[in-house]
Amino acid sequence: MNIKDMLPFLIPLVIVELILVIITLRHIFTHQHYKRGTRAFWVVMTIVGMQFWGPILYFLLGKEDA
Repeated sequence: MNIKDMLPFLIPLVIVELILVIITLRHIFTHQHYKRGTRAFWVVMTIVGMQFWGPILYFLLGKEDA
């Protein structure tokens, strides 16, 4: 199996991942209050844990309820 065989799966996955990271960072920078952690913590978590886990953890654990 080579990379060309996996491209139809990888391209949509990368696009969804980037959209999720962008939405998460936008939300972090536009809000002041978080359930747990600080803005800097969640930015680092989102960027370092970029393979879905950082953004998902933010929306589950860090996002303040409206």
